Amino acid sequence: MTPPSPPSPRRPLTERRKATTRLEIARAAAELFAERGPDGTTAEEIADRAGVALRTFYRYFRNKRDAVGPLFAIGAERWRVRLTAVAPGPGPATGPELPELLERTLAEALSVPPGTSAEWLRWTRWLVRTALRDPALRAVWYRVNQESEEQLLPVLAALTGPDAEPLEVRLAAAVATDAVRIALETWAEADAPPLAGPGSPSELAVRCLRELMGGMRPSTGAGRATG
Repeated sequence: MTPPSPPSPRRPLTERRKATTRLEIARAAAELFAERGPDGTTAEEIADRAGVALRTFYRYFRNKRDAVGPLFAIGAERWRVRLTAVAPGPGPATGPELPELLERTLAEALSVPPGTSAEWLRWTRWLVRTALRDPALRAVWYRVNQESEEQLLPVLAALTGPDAEPLEVRLAAAVATDAVRIALETWAEADAPPLAGPGSPSELAVRCLRELMGGMRPSTGAGRATG
């Protein structure tokens, strides 16, 4: 398998070059981890496989396990890209509109359209399974989820509008991020998990999102939990 590329929203050239370098290093790390295991791989070997100097490796990553962080983040990035691309309507997302929007875009982000490659999901499964058995790599997985939550927060704030309750928007970002994490961990642990339909990442993530959000309705004026 070749480690995948995450979606790339339009960014300045220098930033895109840095993102490309980070991803090349992440791919090299994932390939070596698959071949030799994290413990059997060195930062020097990752840098060499990626075609960069060791000092360049450490400019982007703190250690060898940290290097696969960009691959852990692909699913969340795909979701944020879709949410960010939602055309603004006449007003903020309100009432049931926001949960429906989150579910639809999440399902799209974690789905594999017919005729497209599922490599990124296969790599995600392998990396998550490995992380659940490797405490140091698991720490990277959890850190990436925390960062994803922080990056999702302004996106949800923009969707719900300036009058939305900040606490509820923040809670929605945390719940949404945990829904993706729990879904991917559940899917990764299954034997021969499906890529589509019941038990797939998209189906599990939407189910988790509904269960975790419960009666929460983060919206302008209607963002009160109901009992």
